Amino acid sequence: MGITKKNRTFAPNCLKVNMSNRSSSPRSRRGMQAVTLCISTTMVLILLGMVVFFVLSAHNLSAHMKENLTVSVMLKDSVTVNDAKLFCRDLYHRPYSRNIDYISKEQAQREQVKELGSDPTEFLGFNPFPATLEIQLKADYANRDSLKWIAKEIRRDKRVSDLTYMEDLMNRVNLNLSRVSVILLILAGLLTFVSFSLISNSVRLSIYARRFVIHTMKLVGASWGFIRRPFLKQAVGIGIVAAIFAIVVLGLLVYGLYYTQPRIMEIITWEVLAITAASVFLFGIVITGWCAWLAVNKFLRMKAGELYKI
Repeated sequence: MGITKKNRTFAPNCLKVNMSNRSSSPRSRRGMQAVTLCISTTMVLILLGMVVFFVLSAHNLSAHMKENLTVSVMLKDSVTVNDAKLFCRDLYHRPYSRNIDYISKEQAQREQVKELGSDPTEFLGFNPFPATLEIQLKADYANRDSLKWIAKEIRRDKRVSDLTYMEDLMNRVNLNLSRVSVILLILAGLLTFVSFSLISNSVRLSIYARRFVIHTMKLVGASWGFIRRPFLKQAVGIGIVAAIFAIVVLGLLVYGLYYTQPRIMEIITWEVLAITAASVFLFGIVITGWCAWLAVNKFLRMKAGELYKI
């Protein structure tokens, strides 16, 4: 039987539809690969950003806790208010002093009466509480070795009757903070290695699907740099987009933390947030670009027969 006019007009239309489907299918696949790579890279960058954030916040937390540990210096009863203020001025010029609070005998009495509920002066006949200087040290000096020579130096002053500080608490704080810092650094190294591996595999899979395109470009005489350029641009572009998404997610997490605990901003400074965002952005560009470079070079070195074996 012959082909009718209706069939003759329908056949070319079917051919056009099939050809359009074939031409759009690789593009859609590449688009899905790019979306998948962007999502996986975003998740990895979020993990890396969290590690950087916690490492920096742990350092600030350590400094914050150390600077809130105080050294109490009791003054002799013969020391006048002017002498105490002069002593405060002298201590302010010491490299270890961050803040000094002067507590007079009367203020110490009021605080103890409020805390104990009774006034010892009623049955003693005098104020037994000495004037005190509460010294908050800088974080670099809040350790056992520094405190020994600081206490020795202050005790040599004739205006000082005694000096106390919570040595056991300070030692425990320093020990725990050192352990946390080591654990976070180890975790940061492991996650950096894992993230590089995950992103490398994702980039390699996206380039693997186009390995024959790379080989065809080699056959027509394209240079390696010319072949690499579009792959590097695409990988770096995906890295930038993924980094932006990761920064937005981390920003929302920090905002949620601030909403529930407003005082957390004493530890989470703007420097921490800026360094974390810059690190995520840099990781997104460097890791994706470097992984794409390695993957493209691998397929550029392969011969035609090797491309079918992998």
